[in-house]
Amino acid sequence: MIEQLITSFIAAAGFAVIFNAPKNALIQCGLVGMLGWLVYTISTINGVDAVVATVAASILIAVLSQLCAKIFKTPIIIFTVSGIIPLVPGGLAYDAMRNFVENDYNMAIQLAAKAFLISGAIALGLVFSEIINQVIRKSRWKKSQVRSN
Repeated sequence: MIEQLITSFIAAAGFAVIFNAPKNALIQCGLVGMLGWLVYTISTINGVDAVVATVAASILIAVLSQLCAKIFKTPIIIFTVSGIIPLVPGGLAYDAMRNFVENDYNMAIQLAAKAFLISGAIALGLVFSEIINQVIRKSRWKKSQVRSN
């Protein structure tokens, strides 16, 4: 487990370097990715489906990215993109393509569908978190408008 956490930290921080994130944000980018992977790993160990675990992890990544963006006054996209990298189903997509090439279409379709669902779960988690953030902002704005009147 510790090896996976260290690897996910390095992957997220390394991608932040490739993404030209500010040097003072690299550790935070790595931590966001590592904590997202931690949620994913703990969820799958406890029997949660990979798609549901990915949604939960991507929601956490989006929330942490929003917090880091506010605290460090950096665009949210830097933390979100680098933090989501450990969850991307690249190995699964590779296995699907390999099975297509080997003419094992049944397995290829299964793996491709799972990779597609996990990719959709990442997008769903990020969008869901942003919607919640917007609702909270609007409710705070409305409360401040009511108080000022």
